[in-house]
Amino acid sequence: MSIFARAFKRESVDNYMQADSHMSRILTTRDLIGLGVGTVIGTGIFILPGHEAAQHAGPAVSIAFLIAAIYSGLSGMSFAEFSSAMPVAGSAYSYGSVIYGEIIGWLLGWSLILEYFLAVSAIATGFSAYLNNLLLTFGVHMPKSLLAGPMEGGIVNLFAVMIILLVTAILSRGLNASKKIENGAVILKVAILGLFIIGGSFFIKHTNYVPFYPKEFHTGLLGLNGIMSATASIIFAFLGFDTIAAHAAEVKNPQKTMVRGIVGTVLISALLYVLFSIVLTGIVNYKQLGVDDPAAFALQAIHQTQFAVVITVGALVGMFTAILALIYASSRLTYSFGRDGLLPRSLGKISKSSRLPVNALLVAVVIEAIFAGLIPLNTLASLINAGTLLAFTFINFGVLILRRRPDLAHDGFKVPGYPVIPFIAGIISLYLITKLPIDTLELFSIWVLIGVAWYFIYGMRHSKLS
Repeated sequence: MSIFARAFKRESVDNYMQADSHMSRILTTRDLIGLGVGTVIGTGIFILPGHEAAQHAGPAVSIAFLIAAIYSGLSGMSFAEFSSAMPVAGSAYSYGSVIYGEIIGWLLGWSLILEYFLAVSAIATGFSAYLNNLLLTFGVHMPKSLLAGPMEGGIVNLFAVMIILLVTAILSRGLNASKKIENGAVILKVAILGLFIIGGSFFIKHTNYVPFYPKEFHTGLLGLNGIMSATASIIFAFLGFDTIAAHAAEVKNPQKTMVRGIVGTVLISALLYVLFSIVLTGIVNYKQLGVDDPAAFALQAIHQTQFAVVITVGALVGMFTAILALIYASSRLTYSFGRDGLLPRSLGKISKSSRLPVNALLVAVVIEAIFAGLIPLNTLASLINAGTLLAFTFINFGVLILRRRPDLAHDGFKVPGYPVIPFIAGIISLYLITKLPIDTLELFSIWVLIGVAWYFIYGMRHSKLS
């Protein structure tokens, strides 16, 4: 067999099912929605609406969030069909290995591992900034050397490292304890967001909506470049349903539960993001919102300082739940690589006592803590969207292949409007990739090349397929 043919050899779903049989299937629809909303309504809702309004879309940022939600919903249905047909760990990595061949699956997984690791670290860094601001409100001053890494003139971002270690301690107690904490924190976070949306609506000035889509952003095709650039940047906010697919091996009745969890996550998150953006840009003019804490800034602008403290607490809870869900997902993806031999086999072992991939969890946490403690937020966030959109592209187009594979016939959820909807979602994915900054695409290309080199030097020789 040639190297090319070996690289595109396809994995068997039965092998994955057998390897994952030691994992406990205990997650319900409510648990999946808790994980999904916990991830989606994290740093994104407390930072992105302000930045994107100021830089790309003005008050029309709410339209960008709506477009991103519709696109994410279409892509989410493709993930739901795959997870229904293949209820295994690994998300796009496992699906790609079965549909396209091992090397494509590996590169999708390689992209997702970058997405997950950087997202955890970026959100932990944001958590540190919000926590420091809250402490300053109460007169507590932390030394700068413990609030930033060497690239920003400090020693280590201590709060960012500590929140990752705290979440790891919770996850190590087992899935039951983790999901209860996650579900409870998500309810609290949604309640605080609801409070902002309802309370803030009384302070809206309709003049802030004029112009709704400012002329300075009218560039590109039909003048929509500003909105579409905002949409491409916002995709990061909707990676939560992607993490749901990573837990398919631990879900009860995945043929029905997965689609309910994914679609429920997208609908709830879309409603909150759109309403939040409308209220935010109504309280304060969009030109003033290019700050890292736009909600708290808007409330301070209307002299609601105590309310701003409540929102800051909501932001901390939101970021906590996102970190928990993403560490959970990144450890499952790392486990999948070890399970298949593309990374050291020890990462694919399940603890007999806790039924958790402990080695994979520890490796993921160490890398994420190092990134969070030493690297600035803007550097971490620049690459996240590229990996997400690449995975969406292959999974949407992959549905077209999945339906034509007689050995992968399934009776679970199927994307409606086949083949038009998955094809359109795939085209949109490619288009949004072109809207990302050039330097982001260049850095992501380097990451992909490193992944290709690793596969041919280590992965191919140690893979179970060999």
